[in-house]
Amino acid sequence: MARQVMSDKMLDLVARRFRTLGEPYRLRILQELEAGEKSVGELVAALEGNQPNISKHLQVLFDGGLIGRRREGTSIFYAISDPMVFKLCALVCSSEAEKSRRDYEALAGQQRQVKR
Repeated sequence: MARQVMSDKMLDLVARRFRTLGEPYRLRILQELEAGEKSVGELVAALEGNQPNISKHLQVLFDGGLIGRRREGTSIFYAISDPMVFKLCALVCSSEAEKSRRDYEALAGQQRQVKR
């Protein structure tokens, strides 16, 4: 398989996406939105957070192109606009689970050697 060389512009875009996802609270928001569209108030209640903090994170996710929003009366509703984010998260989770399994096996092997 040929190696894909990214332009500087593409590297900047990818780095920006990872920075956007680099905050655990934003990942919690995305997790809540995976089930479907929610208002700011619903997100505040579900995450037991405060409205200004959640709104700040929603703005970052919106600016990053991961979520969309629509206004209905005085309420703003947010939804996932790039479902690929969940595939990326699944890849990272799978990789971390595999790393943890290898670490555990290495530790278990060391413990067996110590007991001998």
